[in-house]
Amino acid sequence: MPKKKVLIVTDDAGESYEILYAKHRFEEAGFIAHIAATQKKRLNGVIHDFYPGWNTYIEKPGYLIQADVAIRKVKPNDYVAMLLIGGRAPEFLRHHEPLLKLVREFDRKGKWLFAICHGIQVLLAAGIGKGRKLTCYENVRFEVASCGGKWSRKQSQVDGNLITAQTWESHPDFYRHIFLHLRP
Repeated sequence: MPKKKVLIVTDDAGESYEILYAKHRFEEAGFIAHIAATQKKRLNGVIHDFYPGWNTYIEKPGYLIQADVAIRKVKPNDYVAMLLIGGRAPEFLRHHEPLLKLVREFDRKGKWLFAICHGIQVLLAAGIGKGRKLTCYENVRFEVASCGGKWSRKQSQVDGNLITAQTWESHPDFYRHIFLHLRP
C-alpha cells in the first residue's frame, strides 16, 4: 500500500523549526511529507525566539529549506492533510489566491487542516475560521475574533477537521492531537 502524503505549506520567512520538525515528524510516522511554497525553490527560513524583557518574539535568519512543489501544482486528492506553518510567511501567503482556493478545497472535502502560530492567518483568509474554536500565537488572536472564530488559550485545539497550535513550544500537544486523528 502506498504511503499517505501530507502537505506542509510555507515560504520565505517560514519558521525553520516548525518546518523541519513537521517534515521529520510526519516522515517518522510513515507519511510522505512535501513542502509547498509559491515556487519550487530553496526557501529562506527564520528562527523566532522569546527573550526575557521583550514583549514579543525576535527573529534571526534560519535554515535554507528546499520546497518540493509549487502551490499551483498541488493536487488536493494526493494529500490527506495540510499543515500551515508559522513565521512571517503567512503574512503574504494569505494573499496567494491559489493557496486560499486549495485550503477551501481541503476543508470542503473534510480533509485535515493543521495550522501553527501565524499559519492561522491563511485559514482565516480562506474563510475557514468562522464559528470555530482555534488557537494560535497569542498576538494573532485579534484576527481569529475578527474573522468570527473563538480563540482558545490551549497549546493545541481540535475543532472538527482543524487542529491548531500556538507556537513551536506547542509541538508536544499539537503533534499528539495530530497523530491521535491522522493515521498513516
